Order: sequence, then C-alpha cells, then structure tokens
Amino acid sequence: MGILRAGLEAEAYDREYSNRELVSRIADYFRPWWKRMLVVVFAVTALSLSGAAAPFLTARGVALMEVLGQQDPATDRLMLVLVAAVTFLGILIWAINWVRRLLTSMLIGDVVLALRRDAFQAAMAHDMSFYDKYQSGRIVSRITTDSDEFGRVAVLVTEVFSQLLLSFVLFIVLLRIEWRLALLVLAVAPLAFIVAGSFRKLARRLTQQTQRVLAELNVSIQDAVTGIMVAKNFRQEQRIYEEFLQVNEQSYRTQVRRGLVLATVFPSLQFFSGVAISLLLYAGGVSAANAVISVGSWYLFMNSLDRFWFPMIQLSAFWSQFQAGLSATERIFALMDEEPAVRQVDSQPVEHLEGDIRFCGVSFRYNEKEQVLQDFSLHIRPGESVALVGHTGAGKSSIVKLVTRFYEFQEGELLIDGRDIRTLDLKSYRRHLGLVSQTPFLFAGTVADNIRYARPEMSDAEVEALARQIARGEWLETLPEGLATHVGERGGRLSMGQRQLVVLARMLAQDPNVFILDEATASIDPFTEAQIQETLDMLFQGRTSIIIAHRLSTVKAADRIIVLDRGRIIEEGSHEQLMAQGGHYAELYQTYFRHQSLEYIESWGKKAGKIR
Repeated sequence: MGILRAGLEAEAYDREYSNRELVSRIADYFRPWWKRMLVVVFAVTALSLSGAAAPFLTARGVALMEVLGQQDPATDRLMLVLVAAVTFLGILIWAINWVRRLLTSMLIGDVVLALRRDAFQAAMAHDMSFYDKYQSGRIVSRITTDSDEFGRVAVLVTEVFSQLLLSFVLFIVLLRIEWRLALLVLAVAPLAFIVAGSFRKLARRLTQQTQRVLAELNVSIQDAVTGIMVAKNFRQEQRIYEEFLQVNEQSYRTQVRRGLVLATVFPSLQFFSGVAISLLLYAGGVSAANAVISVGSWYLFMNSLDRFWFPMIQLSAFWSQFQAGLSATERIFALMDEEPAVRQVDSQPVEHLEGDIRFCGVSFRYNEKEQVLQDFSLHIRPGESVALVGHTGAGKSSIVKLVTRFYEFQEGELLIDGRDIRTLDLKSYRRHLGLVSQTPFLFAGTVADNIRYARPEMSDAEVEALARQIARGEWLETLPEGLATHVGERGGRLSMGQRQLVVLARMLAQDPNVFILDEATASIDPFTEAQIQETLDMLFQGRTSIIIAHRLSTVKAADRIIVLDRGRIIEEGSHEQLMAQGGHYAELYQTYFRHQSLEYIESWGKKAGKIR
C-alpha cells in the first residue's frame, strides 16, 4: 500500500501558484501567436453574431408575416427569403466554425509544443542529484501527460471567448425584446457562477491527485519493462502484475472521482438555470397577464432565453474545468522552476584544458546525515594518472562526481587549471571530459551510431578508423554485422565487454583532456580486460586520468595511487611504495588484488602440480 499512498503525495519540489501567476504564464505561451489568436477571435465574433442572428431573423420574419397575413402573396415570398437566409446562415456558421477549429488546433499544437520544449529543456538542465531524488517516470509524466491536459484547457480558453461574446450579444437581444425581464435575468445570472465556483477547489485537488497517480502508473510500467529480465529470473512476473493492477485501480478510482465532480457541475447548473427560468416564466406570465408586457414579447423573450442560458452555463462550468487544467500546468511549471543544486557564478568558456585539478579544503555531503568529504585536499597534476582505491563509501565516486560537476560541494574550492570550477561554462568544460562508468549505457541504434554520438559529423570511414584503434580492431570481428550491428535497448544485444569497448571508442572520438574511469573493468572477462587495458594505456598517454578500479592491472598502471578511507586520504604513492609501507593499501591488496597478480596465479599452479 506504500506505492498507493506515494502516488497521491506531491514531490518535494512541487509548489503552489496563484491563479494570477498561472494565467499570466499561460498567456506568455500564447503571446508569440497573437496574430493567429486575433483571427480566432474574429472567427469567434463572426460565429457568435451569426448564431445570435438566427433567432432574430426568425422572430422578425414571424412578426412581419403576422402583419401581412397568411393570404398575402408577399408572405410566401417572405417565407422563401427567410428559409434561404436561415440556410445560408447555417452554412456560414459551419464554415466559420471549421476555420475557427482548424486555427485553434494549430494554435494549441504550437503552445503545447513550446511548453513541452521548455519542460524538457528544464529537465535536461537539472543536475544529477535531482535525478537521484526523483523517479524518471514521474518526470516524463509531467512533460507528456500534464502537457496534454494543458492542451485541453487551452481549447477551453478559446471556447470561453466564443461563449462570452455569444452571451453578450444575446443579452443585447433580450434587452431589445423586453428590458425589464432582461434585468431580472441579469440579477439571477450570478447564481450560476456561485454554484460552479463551489466545485473549483475540489476539481483542482482531484486533478492534482489524478496527475500524480498517472505519473505513478508510468513509473510502474517503466520499472516493469526495464526490469523484466530480473523479474523473470526471480519468477516475479505475477507480483509485478499485481502491483500494476493496484496502481491501475488507484488511477481508475481517482479518474472516476474527478470525472464525477466535473460531470456534476453541468447538471447542477442546469438545475439552477431551470429554477431561474421558472421564476422568469412566472414573472413574465404575471406581467403579460397584467398587460405590463405583450404576450408576443413574453413568448419571444422566453424562446430566446434558452439560447442565452446555454453559453452562460458553459461559462460557469468552464471555471471548474479550467481549475483542473491549472493543476496540470502547475506541475509542469514546478518542474521548470526547480532551482538546480549545482550553481555557476560565471560562464567562462574553456577552450583548452591542461587537466590540473586541485581540491582545496572541500567538504561534500549528499544530505545532512551523509557527510562524504570533510576538508578534503588533493592535487592532480596535468597528464598524471591517479588511481583511487578504498572500501565502499570511502568517497571515490564522489570525487568523480565533483570533478564532472554533477554535484555541488558545500565548502572549499575545486580549481581546474587554476580557475574555480563554479566560474566555468559547463558545456564547454565537459567537452574536455571523458567518463566511462562501470555500467556502460548505449543508445538504441548501431555501434557506429553510438560511436558517432560524441561527434555526429564523423563519416563512416572516420568511425571505422577510430574503432580499429580500440584493441587493434579485433573486437569488431566479434560483432555480427560489424559497425552496423544494432546494439538493442541500452546495448542489451552486446556483452558487457563489447559495450565497454564501444564506450571507449565513443570516448576516443571526443578526444578528452581529462579521462575518468569509474570501475569500467569490474564486470568483464580476462580477455576483454586485456583488450580494454591496452586501450586504456593508449588513452592515458598525455591525458590527466582519474581511475576508480577494482582490477590490479588498472591500479598498477597509474602514476599515483590514492588510498581513501571515509573521505580522507590516508596513503598515497606507487604500488611498490605502498606495498613496502605495509599499511591500508597492503591490506586491500591482500583482500582484493592479490589473487589477480601473476605471482599468485603461478603459485597456485605450482601447488596444483604438487597435488597431482
């Protein structure tokens, strides 16, 4: 049930906006297409005037026929003219309405497109800590599902102009027919808005819950699909299906509650409008009986009143529906307005990077209870390769995350080539960084597509020449279709070793000045490790390199080994120097690295020979 409760809870970055703020920001998205909006307003005006003309023409025609009499030949001609005029008016209304709806659809499409673009751009601008805290499925739901809801509200915005203008024109008609009854209508009309307003907050709250549950549903489906192999391995397909049913059932219930509220608005308004019409019918009948107004005026007024009340009811119901849509835009704007944790104080371009990295008294924590680095200092010289070793939680990956500027540190300075990292333009800075993680990520497409991801302008010949620099090109022979091999979703069609080789080729295409290796050889076979190590030796030359490794070969290849414990440097030096000290590194070597050494393997071979 925890999943169900979580589906109704707001994200930590959600915030409340006033109606004025939301309407103002929505108007900003319509402003670039103001000319198209003017055409839509003109079409709405023409539509409203045409709609109001139908009862007016009919009333005038009936009045003239009463004056002329049924036996007069002019009555027949007038009837034909009246029928032709009403028919033409119907065709004109259809044509105007078609144009209006076409332009409205184009307008809404452009607005939703711009909103999704800005929301996606905001999502891409958020730092990695944001994605650590919030599930990607919920973020996707805000960009897609919530923007669709905004589109429906935007359609309502255009509709309300039509109903507002139609109500105004029809009220003028009512005034011309009988001004006393029209004033009585004006006195009763606010009742509809009061009734509709009572549903406003409830509709907005239920829509927020609906959007959150839809986001949770997206998360459930995404987790089930991406984790299907694990689910099948542990035979948990039925459990995943049952969890999906729970979330889906919750989504159904919230949708039904929301639909019930929105569906109740219109019947409630119709009920109260019926009461109002009854009062007007009684008041008009009494006035007609007392000869205050004519029976014809009273009849024509009541006949036109129904046309007036319908747009009035539409206007009243609109506000509750509009509030429902505002809750969706509120979620999108919250995503866009979330302040990034990583903040740059300047955007100085980085044309070239020497690779001089200096931590000066840096303190870093993920949260108040998770202090990782405390007054940490480290100097990595240009062109130097440094291996970071230590137990889990020692701070190795955190150092990498700070160098790549994925996270914000709280105290101290991090200098890159003598410049504060917070003053650099991150896009140009990261252009000079190359990061290879333990779990390589490949995009759906071919091997060549993934290599070309670093430099889209590369030709096929350049991609092949670069790929053959990796492990002397031998790995290409293991691919069914060479560089044209499709890697599948997340690279699932390739082995872990093949994926790492593709990632290394992609990194070589970028030609970074600082190379970061995050345990990239931890989950591969010895043969592929040898291929990767050969490639790494090539990549390390002339580049500053930071290595997080659990493989002895990678650690020994480094110029300097930094031994970390709980965010502090406790030892540093070469492999031989640290082994001679007999300290923490020697202990780590005996625990993790010794069985990978050639001496250990040979000694086991001799022992096995003696046993035989």
